[in-house]
Amino acid sequence: MRNTGVVKNAGSESTVVPSGHDGRTRHAVARLLLEQGPVTAASVAEQLGLSPTAVRRHIDALVADGEATSREAPRRGQRGRGRPAKLFLLTEQGRARFGHAYDDLAVAALRFLAEQGGEEAVRTFAERRVSAFVDRHRTAIVAQPDAAERAKALAVALTREGYAASARHVGAGEQLCQHLCPVAHVAAEFPQLCETETAAFADLLGTHVQRLATIARGDAVCTTHIPNTPRIPDGGEPA
Repeated sequence: MRNTGVVKNAGSESTVVPSGHDGRTRHAVARLLLEQGPVTAASVAEQLGLSPTAVRRHIDALVADGEATSREAPRRGQRGRGRPAKLFLLTEQGRARFGHAYDDLAVAALRFLAEQGGEEAVRTFAERRVSAFVDRHRTAIVAQPDAAERAKALAVALTREGYAASARHVGAGEQLCQHLCPVAHVAAEFPQLCETETAAFADLLGTHVQRLATIARGDAVCTTHIPNTPRIPDGGEPA
């Protein structure tokens, strides 16, 4: 099928997808997986006016990045020969690229929690939320031999959770950057989310860290400075 550069949505206006622009096309593919998944690559190709091969290339890239996953389509009738069709859908990480429609609900819920239990109740909620992240990734992070490698491992963990993070050496330490914050809108009103996250970073990295910027405060990137100091075990001497 010829690439018309048009997304065909039944009952709505067509959306133009610029031909030859991989980023925009991949975003269009991801949006269909978001809105219609689980869906076949052939269906996506038909709706976008792209070849099945081109769509599979974009879907494979989304899967490789952890933004999409697949499952086998249920068979109907008698089992035929050949492989069953695959259905594709976005993962939580993939959905993060489209923003968070439930931010207003989250803010309202935390406002209610603050009214009923005070700021301490909000902080307890924030600590419980970040503790789940710590539990999932502690082993992989603390096993690293130095601050630089631990910062990289933390960046990998954050990226898996939808924060698009990176780490690099800067001056006398490491700089952790989170290019996306799924809770930025909520954290703008409830800074306890950022504060408990910073404390969790210090716990995982075994050293004091300094939060230099946050998306919640209007900065472009959440930036954390990690000094290159020896890791200090609980109740012990520097490792």
